[in-house]
Amino acid sequence: MIVIVIMGVVYTLSVTGFKKVSEEATGVNLSNLKEYLVSLKPKKSAKILCLDDCSHCDIFVDDITIATLDDFLDESVRVYRYEYLQGVQESMKEVYFNEDDVQEDVCFSYRVNYRGVGDQVLVEFKTKIYDFTNYFEATKKYENMEEAINDKEKLIEEVRR
Repeated sequence: MIVIVIMGVVYTLSVTGFKKVSEEATGVNLSNLKEYLVSLKPKKSAKILCLDDCSHCDIFVDDITIATLDDFLDESVRVYRYEYLQGVQESMKEVYFNEDDVQEDVCFSYRVNYRGVGDQVLVEFKTKIYDFTNYFEATKKYENMEEAINDKEKLIEEVRR
């Protein structure tokens, strides 16, 4: 009898914990995505993975799905890397195999490690550019790619001095 009561308490605590994570995930957007993933305190990494047309995204902590976001993005999202000598280059999409070892189309993915260091990318979505390249600063938002590039080049010039 005591074992059944203990199992019931553990089950209740785990279910309410997952509900809390799911409720927190509903307020996630590109401006706070990095901070949200860092707040999950992963032991290895935290990641968002959006497949097909980006209408459905899963949040993973240490490779375990903890939440799902619906209508987070759409297929218009584009991910770029900025290299000083080469300029802006569109990033290759991640290769993803599901649990049945079937390859699926990745629309968008972003990962942070346990130290809070994330993928160094610029994300274009709905006429805005989100800058995930800063290690220890919040995600910056720009009106266009030219503004983001100018900010990057200005930073490089400051470092050179």
